[in-house]
Amino acid sequence: MSDVSPAPRPEGLHEQTVARLNNLGAQVAAGFEAHPYSYPRTHHARDVLAAHPGDLTPGDRWEAETYSLAGRVTLMRHMGKAAFADLSDEHGTLQLFFSKADTTQFDATKKIDLGDIIGVKGHPFVTKTGQLTLHVTEWQPLVKSLHPLPSKFHGLQDEELRARRRYVDLMVNSESREVYRTRSRMIRFIRNFLDSRDFMEVEGPTLQVVPGGTEAKPFKTFHNALGHEFSLRISLELYLKRLLVGGFERVYEIGRNYRNEGIDRTHNPEFTMLEAYFAYGDYNDMMKLVEQLLHDLVVELNGEPKLTYQGKELDFSLPFKRLDFVTALREQAKLDFDPLDLQKLREWSDIHHPEHRKTPDYKLLDKLGGEYVEPLLQNPTFLVDMPLVISPLVKTHREREGLAERADLYVAGFELAPIYSELNDALDQRARFEAQTARREAGDDEAHEQDEDFLLALEYGMPPTAGMGMGMDRLAMLLTDRDSIRDVLLFPLLKPEGGQGQEDAEG
Repeated sequence: MSDVSPAPRPEGLHEQTVARLNNLGAQVAAGFEAHPYSYPRTHHARDVLAAHPGDLTPGDRWEAETYSLAGRVTLMRHMGKAAFADLSDEHGTLQLFFSKADTTQFDATKKIDLGDIIGVKGHPFVTKTGQLTLHVTEWQPLVKSLHPLPSKFHGLQDEELRARRRYVDLMVNSESREVYRTRSRMIRFIRNFLDSRDFMEVEGPTLQVVPGGTEAKPFKTFHNALGHEFSLRISLELYLKRLLVGGFERVYEIGRNYRNEGIDRTHNPEFTMLEAYFAYGDYNDMMKLVEQLLHDLVVELNGEPKLTYQGKELDFSLPFKRLDFVTALREQAKLDFDPLDLQKLREWSDIHHPEHRKTPDYKLLDKLGGEYVEPLLQNPTFLVDMPLVISPLVKTHREREGLAERADLYVAGFELAPIYSELNDALDQRARFEAQTARREAGDDEAHEQDEDFLLALEYGMPPTAGMGMGMDRLAMLLTDRDSIRDVLLFPLLKPEGGQGQEDAEG
């Protein structure tokens, strides 16, 4: 037993916390350690359940089988000289049975509170009601929970509180735990898929002098030792392309990006992207790779190329649909002119969408596409041949003036993966950056900054390249049937609380 003295109690503790500390004191008085350093667990709850599947006969007992488990107590009821409890660990829940006759330190079990983590040792048997249960012969408190668990029947239902107290959400909601297990499987599958096709995983810098790769407002920070301002990256792209210049031909990164933007159903300022590039391919080649990846991923997780998202069945069977952006916008908005005629588009928009009057001309196509076309794209669809004016890092279309060789993959009405024939003309890239610089000087703080080092890299020569970016959080939303990006991020960005009381996580 440890001789470590108990920590002093702070002032103003909640009465339930005081009661639980008193119960801990009683357990210590009974001879237990307050905070043991380890516990010799041999199995999980699922191992006991797996060892005795199917129909069970009440009264069956396997005294020769000994299991040592550890987990959180989620249900506890005393009945005189006996007690039943539910013990939950990462992989399941098992009922426990304590008896005064053959459980050591039985009286101290009355000081177990819901939420406590304990270790138990015993053998399985079947109760009169036919439930597989562990008959506990020895047990040990491992840590006292100082707060009660949320109600067993109502759980932790407030969405913001679930995100803010994710540890409580995971503790009481097995569905939440499954969401993040599925996300982990998703990431692992994607890595294996790309690795098996000779891609190399790399890591680019998070702190950058010139953030680039997309149009977004960055977060700024200052490095004291270097005496210089840096930005958190908004994209993985430009450093991956530097590697193609250097001679690597297939590279990818799964990493965090940071954009100083609003928060909504599909946006969080801190998010995870997959970006992949391979030399000597174009956007047609990348579309084939992406649709094969997603088809195989859905089959791996669901057993078939279909999944249900928010009540709608989505079919990832090959090949995915291709839809021309300009044609789709013209048809859905019922335009009698070419949408690439920005002057006419502005005149039409000012009449039909006065809310966009302050939207710059070069962003109007993107805005209108989001209103008229994107909501229609439920099954996986490549929206192909996007306007060049909204694609500053993409090759011009080899056949269609005013367009870029870019395809945006949409699923369930939101963008999942933009795909490109990457621009490798260093002089053209410089001219486009200069146009972006003019936009920044005119007040567009999301326009690209001119990255001279990246331009220098292109001047050494980057091979023809296919590239893509895929939002891992949005993909996780699809695969776990979650309607908000907040529900697939373990710790989404939230506004700090004004004051954190003890009661707000207690449900």
